[in-house]
Amino acid sequence: MSDDVLSIIPTDPRWQPERDAVDRAVSLAEKPAPGVVDGADVEIDVMWHDVVTVVDCGGDLQSVGCPLCRASIATEWWRDLLEDHCDDGFTTLAIQVPCCGGSITLDALEYDWPCGFARFEIAIWNPERLWFGEDELTALGDALGHPVRQIRAHI
Repeated sequence: MSDDVLSIIPTDPRWQPERDAVDRAVSLAEKPAPGVVDGADVEIDVMWHDVVTVVDCGGDLQSVGCPLCRASIATEWWRDLLEDHCDDGFTTLAIQVPCCGGSITLDALEYDWPCGFARFEIAIWNPERLWFGEDELTALGDALGHPVRQIRAHI
């Protein structure tokens, strides 16, 4: 059986919220999507990571692009990179891209489906929604005290 996970992460990969701010944000994230009637309880995991960790889109990744030279980067390169850091996370996001050799950070690459990096994550398992709307993301960011973005994974 496969799962879908909708994650909320800070826009700054190194930022972490205070614990009471997380309670406010989780309360907002628990609300069902507009139009959902009699939704089941939602499972939510809140994670603080010691180091920057990838929050990827799982099997939904279609492509990775280089914003420096506009070339496509092989998804195999991306998956190998993740495998190399799956146990210890990322001490730095700085890399040299294989296409043009330019220096960039991993969070600046262009991902089709979104991917991100974070030391904090709210993961909503099998949500009754595809995405949060912009107003909802703003409210979640306000509750946490920092702007957020969302990543949807199919695993």
